[in-house]
Amino acid sequence: MDNAAIEEMFETLGPVTIRRMFGGKGIYFEGVIFALEVDGEILLKGDAESAPEYEQAGCRQWAYDGKGKSVKMPYWSIPDPALDDPDEMARWVRIAYAAALRTRK
Repeated sequence: MDNAAIEEMFETLGPVTIRRMFGGKGIYFEGVIFALEVDGEILLKGDAESAPEYEQAGCRQWAYDGKGKSVKMPYWSIPDPALDDPDEMARWVRIAYAAALRTRK
């Protein structure tokens, strides 16, 4: 996914910064990473508070293969309805950013 498409996806939050990382991209707002682009898919930040919302919406938690076992990461797929509805997308973007703020060190 190109940077312009990513910026448009998150425009309701404000101007985002996109940085290359791990063969993908980190997506930041005001210096806080709240989303990733991995293999062309956008993943949103989750935490203990927002994970049930992602699960209820049918989202997949991102995991990678780490030395023969699956390692779950705190990022989730975007709910399908949000891909076609800017208002719904804006809601999920706010959920991801709130999770990022809560888990920031």
